[in-house]
Amino acid sequence: MTPFRLHDETRWLTLGQPFALESGAFLPEVRIAYRTWGTLAPAADNAIVVCHALTGSADADRWWAPLFGQGRVLDPEQDFILCSNVLGGCYGTTGPTSPAPDGRPWGRSFPIVTLRDQVRAQMALADALGIRRIRLVIGGSMGGLQALEWALLDPVRVGAVATLAASGRHSPWCLVWSEAQRLALAADPNYADGDYDPRDPPVAGLAAARAIAMATYRSPRSLSERFGRQTGGEIFGVRAQTPDDFAVKGWLRHHGRALTERFDANSYRVLLDAMDTHDLGRQRDDYASVLRAIRQPVLVGSIASDALYVPGDQLELASLIPNATWLPIDSAHGHDGFLIDAARFQAGLLAFKSRQAVDHAAPARHTSVQASCPQSHRRSTLNRAWG
Repeated sequence: MTPFRLHDETRWLTLGQPFALESGAFLPEVRIAYRTWGTLAPAADNAIVVCHALTGSADADRWWAPLFGQGRVLDPEQDFILCSNVLGGCYGTTGPTSPAPDGRPWGRSFPIVTLRDQVRAQMALADALGIRRIRLVIGGSMGGLQALEWALLDPVRVGAVATLAASGRHSPWCLVWSEAQRLALAADPNYADGDYDPRDPPVAGLAAARAIAMATYRSPRSLSERFGRQTGGEIFGVRAQTPDDFAVKGWLRHHGRALTERFDANSYRVLLDAMDTHDLGRQRDDYASVLRAIRQPVLVGSIASDALYVPGDQLELASLIPNATWLPIDSAHGHDGFLIDAARFQAGLLAFKSRQAVDHAAPARHTSVQASCPQSHRRSTLNRAWG
């Protein structure tokens, strides 16, 4: 893996004491890489926390650029925006590539982390920065899973949540795709059950895992419209292997290779494992009761063409969270639509954020989910409510 070049404005926080994990293990030291935009208000009440996806980084202005800017949902003129690399990642925050107590990289011995562990690390960062009120926690995919955990772990400080292309627990469908990627890693002899030489990483296994993931991130329509049955030529500056080689296959190979140049295989496995443990009801209460206990306004963004976190996942959230607002995302690109088509739903996010600012200044009121779910799902929601 070629080390990812961190932005010059990346900052670090080192927690001053061992960090306890849900598993019962401890990390003797945790270092968190993060970036901020804007200025924290004197009352420390204008923060927005952005949570990134599986292979993302703290550079939210790179991968979510359409949401940044004056008058947009992430407005440095008004907001203090915070994004950190997740615990277990490889973009500056403590993870498998970080030094263990013996001075060597943790590698496969890095302990199991959960999304709750990751969010608690983010909470510690917010504490250290003096943040007293978080206007909004927002994220897509893995970041959307974390945003929901924020609502439960920090209910007093978090004012609202936006979760996009995500769910309240990993479905069997998501679990099998995660396992397929683990099998791809394990099939590479260089992987050696995670005990590999960083100078000779399991490039083929990680590329194959990424290829599997990419197939779930896009939609049949997206690939058909872009590539069809086109053959030959170049894609991303790389010539087709043969004149009759399909361009879409070259696209998949490109993404596999590209990830191996910027990501660590053990970090990839650690983060897959963290997502698979995701279940808001785990060790709390039954799942439906936990969702009903969320009191913050929650925007639930759903992409009709998403083949990974399917719309049914979001409908479940919107029907059970008391103050949920449904945001349909118009994208032909499948799961990756939360990134590719961010400009299309920026207005919906901004409207949600603006409503929270108005409601925060007005007396508290309750918004029923029946008023915010799609019309076709109101009857089933009412039936649950009354019987």
